[in-house]
Amino acid sequence: MSVLEAFQDGEQVLLIDQRGNRHLLLLRKGETFHSDRGWIPHDAIIGHPDGRWLRSSLGMRYLALRPTLAEYVLDMPRGAQVIYPKDLAMIVFWADVYPGCRVLEAGTGSGALTLALLRAVGPEGKVITYEQREEFARRALANIRARLGEVTNLVVRFCPVEEGIADEAPVDRVILDLPEPWQLVERVAKTLRSGGIFLSYVPTIIQSHQLSEALRRHPAYGLVETFETLFRPWNIEASSVRPFHRMVAHTGFITVARRVVPEEENPRE
Repeated sequence: MSVLEAFQDGEQVLLIDQRGNRHLLLLRKGETFHSDRGWIPHDAIIGHPDGRWLRSSLGMRYLALRPTLAEYVLDMPRGAQVIYPKDLAMIVFWADVYPGCRVLEAGTGSGALTLALLRAVGPEGKVITYEQREEFARRALANIRARLGEVTNLVVRFCPVEEGIADEAPVDRVILDLPEPWQLVERVAKTLRSGGIFLSYVPTIIQSHQLSEALRRHPAYGLVETFETLFRPWNIEASSVRPFHRMVAHTGFITVARRVVPEEENPRE
């Protein structure tokens, strides 16, 4: 979509007021956005370019923008807690998810990671996602359709990943957002292709430690490492240069491992 293209009826828009408050809207002809700072007709946005300034009925300035994926993830409806953009970026990069990649995801949640994976694999790739709670999966699908429309390279399984993972082989990447990922180490080894990447996202270091130990004990994994990402914005205005008083610090631990050929299976010299 061209950045110069005008907003269309039925499209999403992010309204940001002069105080930095954000509102994610679905544009509909004839409807009106209301807040305590006045109202704005949707028709004042539809047909106008991305990045337009406008004023509410009370004179409050608003900026109308097409939301980035990060902005959409933070403001979209959710059932389960979403993975923050700072972690989504690291997951997609460290799992090396590429166009045409075949990815197995477990723990769809509200669909934030699924959205990032779908964009990374492109139309030639495929994302297979498992979610046990149907209400979470339905919310995730609604969020995905609102952002991407109908997608043809997404498969959603309404069951525990343990029940179907063996049938998905081979996959290029396995990405888990589950409370006990160490329980799947053996099954993933049978599904993930050699050289593929296993990645897990968990909230506590105790979970990370248990997973790391399970991966290191298994002969089919190598290059096991765990890290977290901290995001610290800075305020830079004229002569005032200082870090923000609040930052997005710990949200979760990422553990990555490579699927390798067990040493006993390598030919001896």
